[in-house]
Amino acid sequence: MAGSTFGTIFKVTTWGESHGAGVGVVVDGCPAGLELDEQKIQQYLNRRKPGQTRYSTPRKEEDLVEIQSGVFEGKTTGTPISLVVYNKTQRSKDYSEIAGYYRPGHADYTFDQKYGFRDYRGGGRSSGRETIGRVAAGAIAEELLKTLGIKVQAYTKSIGDISINMEKSSLENIMKSPLYMPDPEASEKAEILLEQKMKEQDSAGGVIECIVKGMPAGIGEPVFEKLDANLAKAVMSIGAVKGIEIGDGFAAAKAFGSQNNDSFCRGADGSIAKATNHAGGILGGMSDGSDIILRAAIKPTPSIAREQQTVNRAGEEIGISIKGRHDPIIVPRAVVVVEAMTAICVLDMLLLGMTSRLDKIQSFWNR
Repeated sequence: MAGSTFGTIFKVTTWGESHGAGVGVVVDGCPAGLELDEQKIQQYLNRRKPGQTRYSTPRKEEDLVEIQSGVFEGKTTGTPISLVVYNKTQRSKDYSEIAGYYRPGHADYTFDQKYGFRDYRGGGRSSGRETIGRVAAGAIAEELLKTLGIKVQAYTKSIGDISINMEKSSLENIMKSPLYMPDPEASEKAEILLEQKMKEQDSAGGVIECIVKGMPAGIGEPVFEKLDANLAKAVMSIGAVKGIEIGDGFAAAKAFGSQNNDSFCRGADGSIAKATNHAGGILGGMSDGSDIILRAAIKPTPSIAREQQTVNRAGEEIGISIKGRHDPIIVPRAVVVVEAMTAICVLDMLLLGMTSRLDKIQSFWNR
C-alpha cells in the first residue's frame, strides 16, 4: 500500500491495523539533541485514547507508547525514531458479520474495489486507530516547535449547530471540557445534544479549529508547495475530515476586497504587522507572521446502531444495525489529531525553508 508517508525532511510513516498486533510510526528527519521520552509522547496520546468519557467508545485501551529507536539517554540521536503502541483489547468477533456487506459511510466498498480484499476487523488501515501514529509523530513535532517559540493549539469550535462564543472562551477551559470546547456554556449545550443523539442511536459531527502562534514570515512556497495547500493535504488526510478552511475560508467568497484585505501596519514592537487576519496567517502560499488559523469539518461517526440500508457483496439490498464499541462523536478525540498533523506539516516546511536564502545558508556555515 502506497500513501502511508507524509513529509519531505521531517518524514512520517504510519503502520499497522486496528485489530493487528499494534500500530505505530517511524519518524525520519528529526534533528539530534531534542529532549524526548515516552512520557512526553504519552501526554499527547492520552488526549485521543478511547474510554475517557461517555462520548467516546467504551473500548478500554491504555495506548502506552514504546520508543524502540532513535532516542538515547533522553535525547534524539538524529536517526529514525520508531514508536509502537500494542493493541490489547481487540474484539474481532464484533466485526465478523460485516465481512459480507458494506457499511454506509465507511471505506468497505472502496477497499474492495481497489484491492479485491479488505481487513474488515474495525476497518484495518481506515480505522481511527491509525491516527495513533500521527499523534505520536505530532508530539515530537510539537516538542521541536516549542524550542523555536512556536505553539500549536487545537480545540472543538462547534458540535452540530452549537458553536463556541469566543468572548466566553479561554484556553484553560479546553482540558476541562469532555468535548475539548473552550466555552463551558457551549460545552454543556453540546453534551445535551449528544445525549439526545445517543438515545436516538445516532451520531454528530463538528468543527475543529487549530491556531499556530509564533510562526515566522516567509515559510512555504509560492506555487505547488504552498503552506496552505500542504496544510490542507495534511489535515484532509485524516479519515473523518470532509473540509478545511484557512482564515475566513468560505466566508471570504461573500466579502468584498475592501473587507477581506488585511491592511499592513507597524506593530507595537516596530515590526511589520497586519491590522486584521482574514487571510489566516498565509499570503501567496507563505506564512505572513501572524497567527495561522485553520478549521477542519469532521463528519458524524458513520458506525451507528440505528438501522441503515446497504448492499452485501452479492449486490443484494439489506438492512443493518452496526454492533460493537463506537464513538457517538469523533470530534473530541480528533482534536489532537488535527493538532498533530498541523504541527508535522508546519515543522516540515520550516525545515524546507532553511535553504530559501543565501544569506541564511552563509550565516549557518560561515563559523
